[in-house]
Amino acid sequence: MKELDVKQLNSLALAYMGDSVIEINVRKRLLLLGHIRPNQLHRTATKYVSAKAQAAFLHQVLNQGVLSEEEAGVVRRGRNAKSGTVPKNTSVSTYKYSTALEALFGYHYLQGNEERVDELLEDLYKFVEEPKKEVKSDG
Repeated sequence: MKELDVKQLNSLALAYMGDSVIEINVRKRLLLLGHIRPNQLHRTATKYVSAKAQAAFLHQVLNQGVLSEEEAGVVRRGRNAKSGTVPKNTSVSTYKYSTALEALFGYHYLQGNEERVDELLEDLYKFVEEPKKEVKSDG
């Protein structure tokens, strides 16, 4: 099999790979957590793999400044990639950020950076699973 030059791959190709990396790892996690009913699995999985969840997670990661310069470049290219279509249930911005996150996962997976994939997955799990703080309004 021919070697892939990951750094030269189109961002959408990286996102294609990253989508599957996230999906299979989330599915495995849910099974390990004891979620076994198909409708429960699907509903729970969407909390991790929806464009909205992925975009929100990427925004948090970007705000924390934990990405290397190289990773930030992959994210930027993924965000700016022209996909041609946007799912009807999400905004263009949300879709671009979720694609950027998927590109980052695809990049690390194809580079063989399993440790970094695992770190990012753990952060994603924590982000989704930790209770969100409610914002109180004044009246």
